[in-house]
Amino acid sequence: MKLQPLADRIVVEPLGSEEVTKGGIVLPDTAKEKPQEGKVVAVGKGRTLDNGQLSAPEVKVGDTILYGKYSGTEIKTKDGDTLLIMKEEEILAIVK
Repeated sequence: MKLQPLADRIVVEPLGSEEVTKGGIVLPDTAKEKPQEGKVVAVGKGRTLDNGQLSAPEVKVGDTILYGKYSGTEIKTKDGDTLLIMKEEEILAIVK
């Protein structure tokens, strides 16, 4: 499924969380924390400022980002993948 986000929205593919702890304990799905790191798969054109100019987004497709635990709206694709759609302001950092 191809998505084209509008305005300053970003489509993010969450990176998988740890399935086994450092001590070797396997975590069930209910005990796992939501991932806070993801890969940008699509970027909107940017935010329109009060003066009518377009502010280009700072992130680009392929960037790895950090975001808040409960940021964005989770969607499921036809293929069963989970993606997040969030505003650029919800992104905390770009991982270099």
